[in-house]
Amino acid sequence: MSRLVVINNVTLDGVMQAPGRPDEDTRGGFEHGGWAAMRNEDPEIGRAMGERMAEAGPLLLGRRTYEDFAGYWPEQKDNPFTEVLNDVPKYVASTTLTEPLPWSNSTLLDGDVRQAAAELKEHSARDIGVLGSGDLVQSLMRHGLVDEYLLLIHPLVLGSGRRLFRDGSPFTTLRLIDSLRTTTGVLIATYRPAHDAAASGEPAG
Repeated sequence: MSRLVVINNVTLDGVMQAPGRPDEDTRGGFEHGGWAAMRNEDPEIGRAMGERMAEAGPLLLGRRTYEDFAGYWPEQKDNPFTEVLNDVPKYVASTTLTEPLPWSNSTLLDGDVRQAAAELKEHSARDIGVLGSGDLVQSLMRHGLVDEYLLLIHPLVLGSGRRLFRDGSPFTTLRLIDSLRTTTGVLIATYRPAHDAAASGEPAG
């Protein structure tokens, strides 16, 4: 069985909304879009994420993130992530989209997202990545389906915005598995639920 890995940029106060561009997600009057872009130009981040993408398995995306990515990434040239994102299988959790989906190698999930995600984990030969997709992540967390968090933690406090771990998120104890401090102050940290780390014999961090 593969693992389901949530991969996201977050601030010190937990905001994950619109890290890439000013117009990425302005819900709630959010005015800080693009807060991660400058720091993510760090070569260390590029190397670390490049290594991760080279091992990439399928992606599981929520509707909003999928539509944003589909409108952006296929048009990017001379970017090391574009080919990977175009080629990798992408599974989309949405009750409003219909097939055929516009981005290559995209499949709309049928039925209950909990069951669909569990089946993906059962049958995938590689880990499944979840990028962005805040509402989807909330659902996956509530059902105990997240096996790992790969977080790029930025030294910023925004004071507003949609957070990764929102009020009402399930109580979870995490163990730090790996970390890298970059030259721009971003901490790339890998966490797993404590019971998963204990079962595998990994150190508590």
